[in-house]
Amino acid sequence: MKKAHVLVLTAGFGEGHNAAARALAKALDAAHGPGTARLVDVFALASPRLNEFFRRLYLGIINRTPRLWSSVYAWLDRTAVFPTALCFLRRETRILDQIITEEQPAILCSTFPVYAFLLEKLARDGRRTLPHFNIVTDSISINSLWWRTACTGWFLPNADSADVLLRAGIAASLLHPTGFPVTPFFSAHCHEFQPPSLAGGASPRVLYIINSGTRDAFETATQLLAEPGWSVTCAVGRDEHLRARLEKLAANRAHPATILGWTDEIPRLLLTHHVVVSKAGGATTQEAIAARCPMIVNQIVPGQEEGNYELLRRHGAGSLAETPDAIVRELRRAFAHQGRVWNVWRSALSRLARPDAARDIAAHLLAHAARCEESGSVALPIPAAPPIPGRASPSA
Repeated sequence: MKKAHVLVLTAGFGEGHNAAARALAKALDAAHGPGTARLVDVFALASPRLNEFFRRLYLGIINRTPRLWSSVYAWLDRTAVFPTALCFLRRETRILDQIITEEQPAILCSTFPVYAFLLEKLARDGRRTLPHFNIVTDSISINSLWWRTACTGWFLPNADSADVLLRAGIAASLLHPTGFPVTPFFSAHCHEFQPPSLAGGASPRVLYIINSGTRDAFETATQLLAEPGWSVTCAVGRDEHLRARLEKLAANRAHPATILGWTDEIPRLLLTHHVVVSKAGGATTQEAIAARCPMIVNQIVPGQEEGNYELLRRHGAGSLAETPDAIVRELRRAFAHQGRVWNVWRSALSRLARPDAARDIAAHLLAHAARCEESGSVALPIPAAPPIPGRASPSA
């Protein structure tokens, strides 16, 4: 049998796209052998320096001028002129066509919505048409860019998000609420790594993830480290100055305190801590759900991150606290009475968690490719619902 080959398309505008793509590529290789998946960022290949400039500009806007980003996000959601912008992506379109021609994949899967527009342009130009699936990396407050173009199907992080596309006019048969593809570490170690029982008198374990642009980071960490009965882990990323300041504060604590720089241990930390304090980023929120680690959201980027918190709020699986004082109050409430509130949150997350999502998506893609091969035909993309100019937000 011909070996299935899946082209996984991603982009560096937000960690959620890359995290989902990496997890899916690992699952595909694990299911069908090394080399089954090829992970590609066409934007980085086409114009490395320009891509890095726009990536940093994007991060700067969402971190420093969130209201401006909110306006941009809303405009992208409503405007019908976006496809005309493809004239500025000619090089990206050409490179994508070249990769498809050289790689001859059986199927395409993207974690960034702009790829659907590039593929639609190639189809209009008479280029090879392949089955193409979108992995939606946002929850509930999903931009219409995700469904405006033809697609063979959509993988959604949860049923709430599938309902958004259903209300937009996408056929239910094309929607697959499989969950967000997270690293296989979660499913492999979810029983091995767990936080100790609060009912048994264990000290609460708090994980604080500090992202670029996080507000009041030092003040929040200071208050967390001042709590004598908590074990605290702070992951500060690449901010070495902040790391040094927090290490001084943590030096004489009675309970353990760990100050980390950049780390790839976040999955293990989420599985072993009672609560994570972080902004409502797509990857972080979904990994916390997969780990069944309740989340105190301390910051929300308007637009895509609003839906991530809304998911937690709807299901009673976490809390919003946007100041250091509020964060500490919510944590005390969660841990009080032997973790009564914490247990409610964790039970809610157990119903949402899909740690095997990457494996399930990989199985679906490989099965679809096999059906196409057996029939000797290529499944053409099915037209999506047309854009709805000026529509209300699906989360409304």
